[in-house]
Amino acid sequence: MTSARPAEIELIRSMSRKPLSAKQNNQLNELLRSPDDSGDAFIMKPAADWLQTTADGPQAGATLFGDLWYRDELCILFADTNMGKSVLAVQIGDSLSRGEPLWDLGGAGQPEKVLYFDFELSATQFRKRYSSEGYGPACLPAGNYNFAPGFTRLVFNPHADGARKFASYADYLNNAIENVLVASGARILIIDNITCLRSGTEAATSAVSLMTKLQAIKQQYGLSILVLAHTPKRNPAKPINRNDLQGSKMLINFADSAFAIGESQTNNGLRYLKQIKQRSGRQIYGAENVCICRMVKPSNFLHFEFTGHGHEASHLLHYTEQQRKLTEDRIGQLHSQGHSLRAIAAETGISHATVFRVVRRLGRETLVNSICGEQ
Repeated sequence: MTSARPAEIELIRSMSRKPLSAKQNNQLNELLRSPDDSGDAFIMKPAADWLQTTADGPQAGATLFGDLWYRDELCILFADTNMGKSVLAVQIGDSLSRGEPLWDLGGAGQPEKVLYFDFELSATQFRKRYSSEGYGPACLPAGNYNFAPGFTRLVFNPHADGARKFASYADYLNNAIENVLVASGARILIIDNITCLRSGTEAATSAVSLMTKLQAIKQQYGLSILVLAHTPKRNPAKPINRNDLQGSKMLINFADSAFAIGESQTNNGLRYLKQIKQRSGRQIYGAENVCICRMVKPSNFLHFEFTGHGHEASHLLHYTEQQRKLTEDRIGQLHSQGHSLRAIAAETGISHATVFRVVRRLGRETLVNSICGEQ
């Protein structure tokens, strides 16, 4: 007794005798299509099939932190040093692990498993932020903040020696992250911060390599990833934009979304969150509607307290004529001391082009004054 032929073979044999019906054609196309997990480089499906939401899961497109970070996105949060990136990231992770929306932005829905890769703080520093000792009213008892079981913090193991088995330290870290993902079953990652995972300093190839790998594991495991990053010294009189992110052209291009923390120059202690890039949602928190907040620690949980919305322009340094003169004097002083234009730009927070124009104008004025003095 011979075994039955595969359905696709029977359909092909039928095609040799007479044309296939529309139903048979659809059946053949379905049978010949490679499965999504076949291991091929590309997953090929008709465009209409990509519009089906059932395969994406019931929570696809849900917000994790309002319109600033959506599920299934690789999002970048960037800010200058000491702006509170880590504080906000832990606060977001804590809210997701509890299934409680943060502020009035929406997000969360049920408790999530969250992996927080902390490459910034020591155990002592972390404990100071989330313990009531030395903080808050005297009537509050000392104690530690009660994090939800689903919130897991990970740090480097100084005794690990597995890196020698890999071609590079970056490959070792990526493999280690995947191992933790598989073991924990978590689908939300927060990486604090990206500098520690890059195989180079600010090289473009390093940025491309890292973001490509993060996007790959995001797709493979259905992850939502929040990556923290630094900004170079920036001009506080100018609005925050994508060019303020270190390695911005590469990092922003590979990210699905990005938002930043800015410091108010007009109200001491205030911070604001500004939406920089979005693909899944709308630009709600742009320059005309930034989220205003301040960092507080009433008891045992250092966090941002939301105070409302406002215009970014209201929190920028007002660049008066007096400030312009002081800045130009400082540029002239540094230039006379032999500093390069690039070093002056880094020191003053002014762009290289502006420093060049100021130095050139000051040079002309010095020459004119010298000629006039000789006459």
